[in-house]
This record gives sequence, structure tokens and C-alpha cells, in this order.
Amino acid sequence: MREGRSAAQPTNEELIEKLEKMEARIRSLEGELHRKAATSQESKPRVAARGKPQNAPAAPENIPPPPADEQVALVPLPPPPNHDLFGVAPSPVPGLKIGAYGELRFGGQQNPAANGQWQTGFDAARVVLLPSYQFNDNIIFNAEIEFEHGGIAFDADDKLHGAVDIEQAYVDFRIAPYFNIRAPGIDLVPIDWINLHHEPTLFYSVRRPELDNGLIPTTWKAPAASIYGQILDGLGYQFQISQALEDFGGDFDARTDANTPVLFPIGYTAGISGIEALGLAQAPLGDFRQLSNYLGYTLRLSYTLPFLPGFDGGSSVYFTPSTTPRGAYGNTGILLGRSSLTVLETDFRYHVPETGLEFRGEFAEVFIGSPANMRANNDTDPFNNVGKTMFGASGEVAYHLPIGVILGSNWEAVPFYRYTFQNFQTGGFAGTDLNIPTGAGITQFHDIGLAVYPTPELVLKVGYTKVINAAPGGPLSDSVLGGVGFFF
Repeated sequence: MREGRSAAQPTNEELIEKLEKMEARIRSLEGELHRKAATSQESKPRVAARGKPQNAPAAPENIPPPPADEQVALVPLPPPPNHDLFGVAPSPVPGLKIGAYGELRFGGQQNPAANGQWQTGFDAARVVLLPSYQFNDNIIFNAEIEFEHGGIAFDADDKLHGAVDIEQAYVDFRIAPYFNIRAPGIDLVPIDWINLHHEPTLFYSVRRPELDNGLIPTTWKAPAASIYGQILDGLGYQFQISQALEDFGGDFDARTDANTPVLFPIGYTAGISGIEALGLAQAPLGDFRQLSNYLGYTLRLSYTLPFLPGFDGGSSVYFTPSTTPRGAYGNTGILLGRSSLTVLETDFRYHVPETGLEFRGEFAEVFIGSPANMRANNDTDPFNNVGKTMFGASGEVAYHLPIGVILGSNWEAVPFYRYTFQNFQTGGFAGTDLNIPTGAGITQFHDIGLAVYPTPELVLKVGYTKVINAAPGGPLSDSVLGGVGFFF
């Protein structure tokens, strides 16, 4: 009997052999899971290439993966699944990750300051570092540190004229799926999908869509705190309280130590105008240098539609009781009173299931409470005035075309066309200025181009933009640009 039990018991060599077989089997299963994950991820529309965006934790991804592609089997296995917010490389410090995104542009464009002369050039538009630290499963720090246009330097021969910004810096306290807290910090205002997800792999044009360059002052960031979560399956929310926009477009040299605009009669630049829209109205992020005590309030809902697979959208409303800086004045010497501001915005993306066809659209409108108190209407410039509202809309169509395996990865091409109309100078003007707009604030954009994705984290772009308005001579701002974007 003793000999029988001994014969039934495996030897150490047999145990090792079994363990090795089990390990091989586990590796095989892991590889299969990785291939399926890669197929799903690469086949999804690029808007979802990075998975759930960190700024819309409750926004579900509802775009179903298409059938598996046999070519994926030829691709080397991707790295193990990464559940961190950013970064793909192992970190020497548990919980710490570093990611990055950026975009480099080159090509030719008309220079309106040179009578529309075509000029070629290059722009290191931005390189952004994304450090995050996970204190534990429920407490997470996120930040974005952005270097724009090559950065800055003190020496003239460095030829740097960019900026370094803290674009985001906040701590999330994840409490429950339906309720979480984002502690006071620097955060993106939750309005407009591109403002929240502006990484270059998530849009197809070389530059960001036009509505995000004024009507929505992307990247719109502010000192802020939020609550967010998921109300229902397919319906998320974020409510944010932030420092209000300022109707002040000057730099720090145009602010006094009392945190007012420079005193009359020197004058200062408007932050909200019929030419720049809200593009110059963001409040400072630090040093207690904000020009008002007012706050802004934003609510965003992100949703999918169960009866329409492939669709996701979002709608936002922003309100502040006043954008007027303390001590604001017109060039006639009159003091400017309060003026509220409301922004309504809605956007969507729709990838037609089992096809490469994708549609995107957006609408935004700004309501100005008291145009008579706007600096642009009282600065003696008769061309930049604003009325009661500003609005803009865009529609875009794109098609995802698999190219095949090149250099070890599945490439994809996305030709696209986008039309944009915006009007910054509607009726309802009031103020001390003459009101003779030239039509420069009413603009149309035609964008056509091609985005090629060697991997979901890398995009090569080329595009042509035609700009039309009613100003004498036109906007003189057409461009033919190429770009390289990345996000990992």
C-alpha cells in the first residue's frame, strides 16, 4: 500500500512540469485576452481610443467593437493591461504614472497682418506631461503640465516665445459610482467634449475645431471644485463651481495691486468681444489675482441612447452672475456695472455600427445679460462690439478606413470634412461706442483633410481650411497644415 501511494504521488519533477504547463496555459490565455482587447480597442472610433476619459468618469463608452480582424494575429502582443489613468511604462514608485500628449504643426497659412500673404512655418504647439498618483483605490491626484510653442526662456537668443501652464491639478475622492468629489484645484470647465478631451488623437483636423477657439475658449480651465458621478446606466453628470470669466483681456501689467484694471484713462483690452468671443476672458489661476468675487456654475450631462448604439453626447450649461471686473470702466469714464453670462452647449458623436462612418456635431450659444456694461461696447472701438448673444454650430463627417499592417501595427486612415458657422455680433448692441461691425465676427469655416493612425496613440494629419467672412478683403486666414499628434 505504501508503495502504491508513493507511485500515485507525483515527483517534484512531475510537479514542476505541471506548473510549467499551467504557466504556459495561463500565458496563452492572457495572450488571447490581449489580442481580443487590442482588436476591440484599435477597431473602435478614435474618440474612444484612450478608454474612458478621466474628466468624464460617468460618461460611458457605448460604441460596440466590430468583429475581430485576422490581421491582429500578426501583430506582436500588446503590453499587459494598464489600469492606471495615464502612462504605459512601469513606474518605480507604486501609484505614480507619467503620461503625455502633444502636437507639432507645420505648413503654410495666410497672414492677415501681411495682407493675406502665404507664409510657411512650424509650431511646437504643445507638449503636455500628465503625472498622476494613486494614493489608494479611492484617492487619486491628476495634473497636466503644458509647454506651449516651444516653452519659455530668459535669453533672447533662445528664440522661445511660448508658455508653461498648469492646465489641471486636482485630487479626486471616489466615493460611489453616483457621487464623487473633486477637491478644489485647477480643472477644466465641463462644457464641450473637445474642451474636456482635447488630445490631438481625438479630433481629425490639425487645429482644434473652430468653435473651441473662441465661443468655447478651449482649453477652458479655472480654479474649481466639482461633484460627479453616474445617475443611471448611460447617464452621467458633473456639477462644478469655478472662478468666473472676466471681461478683461489684458496681461498682468494692466492689473493694479488692488486687483482692478489699470486706472482710467489708461484703458484696457476687453475680455469678451465680437471678434474674439470669450477667447480672452479666462481668469488667472494663481496668486489671488482674480478681478472679481463672482463664481461660475456649470452642469454637464453625458449620455448614451440605448436605442441608438454608437451614439454618445453631452449637454452643458454655464452661468455666472457677472463677468465685470471690479473697477471696470469705459473709455468715456463711465463705470461699468454687472453683466451676467450664460453658455448653453450640446455635442454628439455617432459611429454607425458595423461601418466606418462617423458623424459629429456641436451647437453653442452665449447669452450676455447687459451688453451696455461690456467693455468691448465702451472702448471706442466700433468694430468689436457684442450684442445680446453669440452662437455657433458645426457638423462633421468622417470615414474610418483600415489600411493594413505596416511596421508591426494596424494603420487606419480617416478622411473628414467639417463645416462651421459662428456669429459673434448678433443684434441687441448697447453701449457708448459707435456700432459699425465689419462682418469679421460672422465666419464660416470649411475644413477638409486626412488623419492617419499608425496606432491609436499616434496620428499624422494634413488638412486645408477655408475661412470666409464679410469683412472688407475677407479674413485672409486660409491654411494648409500638417501635424503630428500623440497621446499615451
